[in-house]
Amino acid sequence: MYEILHIFIIDYIPFIILLWALFTVAGGIVVSSVPRGTPAVNAVLIGIGTLLASWIGTTGAAMVMIRPLLRANADRARKSHIVCFFIILVANVGGALTPLGDPPLFLGFLHNVPFFWVTTAILPHMLFTSVTLLLIFFGIDIYHFRKEKHFAIELKSSPGTFKIEGAYNLVFLAGIVGSVVMSGYWRAGEVNLFGLHLEIQSLLRDALLIAIGLAAFKLTPGSLREKNEFSWGPIKEVAKLFAGIFITIIPALAILKAGRSGPLGMIMLINEPSQYFWVSGALSSVLDNAPTYLTFFNQILGKLQMTEAMVPAACSGGIAISPVFVSYLKAISIGSVFMGANTYIGNAPNFMVKSIAEEAGVNMPSFFGYIVKYSIPVLIPVFMLVTLIFF
Repeated sequence: MYEILHIFIIDYIPFIILLWALFTVAGGIVVSSVPRGTPAVNAVLIGIGTLLASWIGTTGAAMVMIRPLLRANADRARKSHIVCFFIILVANVGGALTPLGDPPLFLGFLHNVPFFWVTTAILPHMLFTSVTLLLIFFGIDIYHFRKEKHFAIELKSSPGTFKIEGAYNLVFLAGIVGSVVMSGYWRAGEVNLFGLHLEIQSLLRDALLIAIGLAAFKLTPGSLREKNEFSWGPIKEVAKLFAGIFITIIPALAILKAGRSGPLGMIMLINEPSQYFWVSGALSSVLDNAPTYLTFFNQILGKLQMTEAMVPAACSGGIAISPVFVSYLKAISIGSVFMGANTYIGNAPNFMVKSIAEEAGVNMPSFFGYIVKYSIPVLIPVFMLVTLIFF
């Protein structure tokens, strides 16, 4: 019971509050009059979402951009591949450049990894992976688009231009980002609840997020949400699914934390950055990627006999062990973020985007169908290239 209370109060409730706030605020931003969904337009929309993800979070970027993408492709016959690549790039890979982008990197930030170290260290990996995946998507979308000749003819007479309604919600979005950053920099002490140590700045962050979400919902006209076909269905599904995931990862994380004495002691024998990349990524595909990252982060500190106070100096190259530490840290950062795209449950926005797309009538692949159609033939080869080039 203590473990369940701990993971719900410390992790799950703040996690759902953040997702709910982003979902609510983004639901009031309407990007309308988008051009019709040609391969070029789709690549641009997904590219914009990928760039936004590191600065407003993968969830924020996904919620802002998914509805314009669906609207642009409303008349396309084949569009599940468009949503799947959106999940891969916007809901995962795009969040690799700052601690705001994805929960694992935010945990690293809370444990003394410098904010902009991630940006400079991971930029080459993120650019290579994003460009490669966008080119693959562009080729696949061209193939499907050319089979829809009637749509191509209709397209010539119905161009559109971007128009943003409810743009004041971007202020609320900035407030969410500011609240998250505040909780990472400010140390206000702790309070004790049922033996759990709750940080005051985290409680304030959650209160601010709730207030921002309620203000955005109250001040945004219902007509804008109607244009977005907004409903609470997707966030309810995510809340239920991840309630189960957060409970069932308790024994899985206990096995990891047991180290060499646990049933998966062989995992603790990994030594090469490439091994950290694949193992942290594989576990992040089926477990919550944030605690998986933190487990390997702590293992690296123990392996190199470092303390958290030494992390900033190690990231800046100021100590002898810096090159080894940085190579390990890059590996678990990229693995945890990138490979969250391998399954629908690898990262929270994945399942939320899937739910929104299905509500809009898109026939999305099943859980295993997604793995067979996209993870194995597309993502795994790209990650193998990342391994060969960077590790």
